[in-house]
Amino acid sequence: MYNEKCYQLGSNRSCIRELFEYGCRRAAEVGRENVYDYSLGNPSVPAPEGVNQAIRDILADTDSVTVHGYTSAVGDMATRKAIADDLNGRYGCAVKPENLFITCGAAPGLTAVFRALATENAELLAVAPFFPEYRPFAEGAGLKFRVVPADEPDFQIKLSALENMLTPNTAAIILNSPNNPSGVVYTRETLTKLADLLNRKSGEYGHPIYLVADEPYRELTYGGVEVPFLPGIYDNTIVCYSYSKSLSLPGERIGYIYVPEAAADSAALYAAIAGSARVAGHVCAPSLLQKVIARCAGLRPDLEAYDRNRRMLYDELTSYGYEMAKPDGAFYLFIKAPGGDSEAFSQKAKLQDLLVVPGTDFGCPGYFRICYCVSPSMIEKSLPVFKKLIEE
Repeated sequence: MYNEKCYQLGSNRSCIRELFEYGCRRAAEVGRENVYDYSLGNPSVPAPEGVNQAIRDILADTDSVTVHGYTSAVGDMATRKAIADDLNGRYGCAVKPENLFITCGAAPGLTAVFRALATENAELLAVAPFFPEYRPFAEGAGLKFRVVPADEPDFQIKLSALENMLTPNTAAIILNSPNNPSGVVYTRETLTKLADLLNRKSGEYGHPIYLVADEPYRELTYGGVEVPFLPGIYDNTIVCYSYSKSLSLPGERIGYIYVPEAAADSAALYAAIAGSARVAGHVCAPSLLQKVIARCAGLRPDLEAYDRNRRMLYDELTSYGYEMAKPDGAFYLFIKAPGGDSEAFSQKAKLQDLLVVPGTDFGCPGYFRICYCVSPSMIEKSLPVFKKLIEE
């Protein structure tokens, strides 16, 4: 006997992972250099040297038992203090170490928050386009998952549609900025209007509507674009953060949850999140990586390579006739599919060994995503294929 829903999730992997696995099989057949794989958001710039040096120093200077031993379930105090100091220095907020819960990346943080908010009949709203894993995270936690239609073509937030979807059962809205898959950054104006709406509706319903801010791309922006810190705009914000992208550590799984003291029922909410993590088997985040973050919380990524790829692809693809919102952050382009069917376009591209992710699972079936944390040489070799496809 087994859980049928879990079987379905395990036997039908995400569209992104399926395409990535196909690319690996195809590379074994025709050579990696002949497969133009834009499927997976795996950072292509190395971790900052400060991260590697911190690992070497910790292993050399700290006894093995301490390095590899348990920490507090909520995280080592030195790590939480370093993160709090970094956030306070950048945003002028009042983060305390006790407001932070250290996680194995953003995904376990999100699932812990969702379970903590999953009261009877509770709903989670996601603004399209959204990261596809939000749906199984939310539904697995017991939340009803509802999608706010996309604000095309700019991919801000269609506030009128969102307002129409709010109900007394709305527990939270999840936001991801800079956005995966569009690369768009929600503006301060958009977020201020959203905060005003949610404050009004929270008063009307008699309970808080939380914003869950999924922020693994917070530091990945171009041209000085601002990523507003949501707790400074809306008190009832819960931040889920990962160092996977900012420090190029996706395989190491380290991040945090921040529950501001200004959020409604802050102490109880934090305890519910801790309890939710406990139910999921959380013991503590990797001890070595916690010690690394304690030393490296203030490091920032070198974005030159990503920015070069972004400009190259955007300029060339738009010159061919492709349509997209210009991305200000992350490392994705979300492109309108020629013919309007991204599934068909993705299949057609596969025949040319060009791997692009259809937008259906992102809530926008008329678009496809490409991830540009790839080599410039791959981009250059793939451009004739993009041109051929749109001409056809």
